[in-house]
Amino acid sequence: MKLEDLTIKSIQEGLKKKTFCALEITERYLERIGKTDKKINAYITVCESQAKKAAKKIDQLISDNQPLPPLAGVPMAVKDMFSTCGIRTTAASKILGNYIPPYDATCIAKLKDAGAIILGKTNHDEFAHGSSGENSAYGETKNPYDLERVPGGSSSGSAAVVASQEALFATGTDTGSSIRLPAAFCNVVGLKPTYGRVSRYGVIAMASSTDCPGPITRTVEDLACVLEVMAGGDPKDATCPNVPVPNYGKFLGGEIKGLKIGIPKEFFSEGINKKVLELTYKAISKLEDLGAKIVEVSLPHTEYGLAVYYIIVPSEISANLARYDGVRFGAGREKFGDEVKRRIMIGTYVLSSGYYDQYYNNACRVRELIKDDFAKVFQKVDVLAAPVSPTPPWKLGEKVDDPVKMYLSDIFMVTANLAGVPSISVPCGFVDDPSTSHSAASSGRVGSGQSLPVGLQIMANHFEEEKILKVADYYQKATNWHKILPEV
Repeated sequence: MKLEDLTIKSIQEGLKKKTFCALEITERYLERIGKTDKKINAYITVCESQAKKAAKKIDQLISDNQPLPPLAGVPMAVKDMFSTCGIRTTAASKILGNYIPPYDATCIAKLKDAGAIILGKTNHDEFAHGSSGENSAYGETKNPYDLERVPGGSSSGSAAVVASQEALFATGTDTGSSIRLPAAFCNVVGLKPTYGRVSRYGVIAMASSTDCPGPITRTVEDLACVLEVMAGGDPKDATCPNVPVPNYGKFLGGEIKGLKIGIPKEFFSEGINKKVLELTYKAISKLEDLGAKIVEVSLPHTEYGLAVYYIIVPSEISANLARYDGVRFGAGREKFGDEVKRRIMIGTYVLSSGYYDQYYNNACRVRELIKDDFAKVFQKVDVLAAPVSPTPPWKLGEKVDDPVKMYLSDIFMVTANLAGVPSISVPCGFVDDPSTSHSAASSGRVGSGQSLPVGLQIMANHFEEEKILKVADYYQKATNWHKILPEV
C-alpha cells in the first residue's frame, strides 16, 4: 500500500474488499508524519490517539457489515483556524496556545460524520495573516519541494501535508489567496468556494466578508468528494445560504469541447515571472487543444483590487481581533505577532474618525465595481483562466522585511474574494531552479532545491463550482504534473 497511490475512491474500495483496514491506513500516515514533519514543520498538533480511536470505529462498522459513510477511513488534516472539539486550536498564535474548543466547526462536524479521520492540526500564518507560512508563532513551514523556500500561505501547513503525503486531504481558509497560493506552491489542488458555499461557523474569523473555508487535495476528483461533504446551508451562519449541493463527481469526466474560457487581459500584465507566464500560456493552449474556446476578456477594475483588499480586510481584522484582550478571550495582546499588529493598526487607522469615508467607504464602492466586472464577464464565458501567482515560491526570509512585496503575491487572487466567486488552483508545471540542470518533467519526484511548482487559476460565477471542477479535472487527467512528488 503506497501512500502516493491512495485516493478517496481507492480507500473506499479497499475497505469494502477488506484489502486493508482503516487503522492500518491511519498508522501509515502517522508513521509518515513522524518521519517527515520534523523537516517541514507542517503540523502544530498531531492527534495520534484520537485518530486511532476514530479509525477503530470505522473498522467496527465494517466488521458489523454496516454501510460506510462517503469519507470512511480517509485521513485528513485540519488548519488550526477550525474549531475542533477536544483538540487544541491555536490559530497559530500564542494568544490561544492553550485553547481547547468544546465544539466542532460546522464543516469539521460534517467531515467527521462522513467518516474522515483527523490526523492533526496544521501550521499557518498567525490568524491567517500572511502569504508565506512564515508568520506562525510555532515556526515557519517549509516547502516540501524545496526546504529553503516558502510553501505559500496562509494555509501553508495544509498544502504541505498533502504534498508530502502526511494527509490525504486538508482543510484551509482563503481570505485573499490562502488556499490557492499554497496549493500552487506545493503542486496540489486547492479550491476557494463561492462565499457562503461552506459554513464559516466555528472557523476563527480573519475578515468576515471574504473568509472562505475550502479543501486541499492531490486530485480534482478527491476535491469534489470533499467539497460535497463540506458544502451546504447552515442555520448557524447567516452568510451561508441553503443552496442545494450538487453531486460534484457527476460533472467530472465529460468533455470541455465548446466551453468558453475567458482570459482576462489585466491578469497578464508586466511583472509576471517569464517562466510562470510561459507555463500559464501553455496550460491555456492545452485547454484549447482539448476543445475549449479561448476568449480574451476584460476586468477593468482589477488594478484596484489589491488596494481595496488591503483596506477592507485589515478593517475587518481590527474588529474581529478586538475580542482578544486577555479578559474575554486568549492571553494578553502582547503575544500578538508583528504581522497581526501591523494589520490591526492599519485597520484601526482606516476606520478612525475622518478616514472612514475617505478609505473604507470608497473601497466598498470599488468592490461593487469589481463584482460587476465579474458578473458581466460571466455572461460571455463559462470560466476564467489566469495565473495564480506572479512568481514561483520565493526563499524563506526573502520578503519578511518587505510587507508590500509580500502582499503583491496575492495580486491575481484577491479579486475573486472581493467578488465572492469560486476559484481553484490546479498544478500546471514546474520552473527549474537556475542553479541546477534538473528537469522536473524527467522525474517522478523532485528533490530539494531542484524544481518549483506553478499553478493555473480557474474561476467561475457564484455557486458554479461544478464548472471549474470539470475544467480542472479534464486538464489534470490530460497532464501528469500532480504525479510529480517531492523527495522529503
